[in-house]
Amino acid sequence: MTFDLTPEQDQLRDAVRALGRRYGHGYFVEKAKAGEHTSELWTEAGRLGYLGVNIPTEYGGGGGGITELAIVCEELAAAGCPLLLLVVSPAIAATVITRHGTEEQRKRHLPGLADGSAKIVFAITEPEAGSNFHRLGTVARRDGDDWVLNGRKCYISGVDEAGHVLVVARTEDSSTGKLKPALFLVPTDAAGLTRSKLDMEIVSPENQFLLYLDDVRVPADALLGESLDAGLPALFAGLNPERITVAAMGAGTGRYAIERASEYTATRKVWGGRSIGSHQGVSHPLAHAAVQVELARLMIQKAATLYDAGRDLEAGVAGNMAKYAAGEAAALAVDTAVQALGGAGMTTEYGVATLLGAVRAGRIAPVSREMILNFVAQHVLGQEKSY
Repeated sequence: MTFDLTPEQDQLRDAVRALGRRYGHGYFVEKAKAGEHTSELWTEAGRLGYLGVNIPTEYGGGGGGITELAIVCEELAAAGCPLLLLVVSPAIAATVITRHGTEEQRKRHLPGLADGSAKIVFAITEPEAGSNFHRLGTVARRDGDDWVLNGRKCYISGVDEAGHVLVVARTEDSSTGKLKPALFLVPTDAAGLTRSKLDMEIVSPENQFLLYLDDVRVPADALLGESLDAGLPALFAGLNPERITVAAMGAGTGRYAIERASEYTATRKVWGGRSIGSHQGVSHPLAHAAVQVELARLMIQKAATLYDAGRDLEAGVAGNMAKYAAGEAAALAVDTAVQALGGAGMTTEYGVATLLGAVRAGRIAPVSREMILNFVAQHVLGQEKSY
């Protein structure tokens, strides 16, 4: 057992950290409040190869795994630039296409995902069903050689920045008559696909949307994989990378908040010339938050290692635990940092309150803390399913 990164992973961490700090949280907030995207950072990260670290080399990627992509997510977040689309496009879409797409789909989509020139977003969540694929209302039916999709999706990130959306729908199994999941690569400018922006109380340059699919017609090769049988394994293929990279982003955000607060409390002097950080009432909460963030990072490392080793079932447990731990730790770290800074903590200038909405959302999405506890109770503790 080792807790050390490889020399290549260490170099990646240092390089991404340097890139993130050149842009910084001020850039992130400025873009978000102007209603703009972090296009410059994304483009440079793609040019340097950081967006494609988990994509095979034959398609223009770095040939690494989710461990490497988690490093990218964490270090950009630790620099104050938590990019949600890292989770959606490289982690989910690229993984699903790599593992379950056809060779033609891999050749068509992966090079652009690797260099950042293309983005593919992911659409599973629905207003009524949530992300429960057993209850999805979006349906795909065959019409000649084409597929026709109808349904609604919600909380779909970054549709306005992407060329395609990976839509999870349900199709009828001709042998059983039952509906089963399938994934479709749908161009975001397809006829019948419309969107409505959701106003969110989160400071983020990445937007959330409602999607409406009204007789959206796509060709046969829009179906991900060689057949409908690819649907269920493809859907599950994206879940562990999603949880691991979301956790990494949370851990990085927690590190950023603690660093900002620690710098402030070590230099802020109020009573008798002593720094406010010399008082345990200030330093102990920050130390406690730092412990929680570090524990989350350890679980993230374990989950990523298991996933990259092909141990999907174990990675599922560890990935859910990592997401839970990082969500709690990030929320604690940002809240503690705001408290330590007092009034300054609520200003835009000091750059911590701007993350309150994002870390609170991290306890809800992409899977809530309660559903993770249900998962652990059932699959780790052997309890009867409660829902």
